Amino acid sequence: MFSLGIRKTFVITAIAAVFLLANAWMLVSWLGDHGIIEWAGWFKGRFLTGTAITVVAVMLILYVKPRASVKSFISQCPVCDSKIFGRKNYCPDCGSKL
Repeated sequence: MFSLGIRKTFVITAIAAVFLLANAWMLVSWLGDHGIIEWAGWFKGRFLTGTAITVVAVMLILYVKPRASVKSFISQCPVCDSKIFGRKNYCPDCGSKL
């Protein structure tokens, strides 16, 4: 499974690549000859509207791992590695401060 940073990088890179294909002035002639400009413009107009980009950006910012809510309630002692339920200041097994 990929980490959150890798997933964000992949999505941002994919969006940047589509914009590069649709708007790059240096590659216009080569891309135009191969029909990639028309395809990228169609893709941008169809799938990458302002609303879609905003929704993707907000989802990337607000995305939290599914275990994050459970992780705040269940923690692990750094000394004895026992599971601690609730928000306690000391480990019930070894007595170390958390």
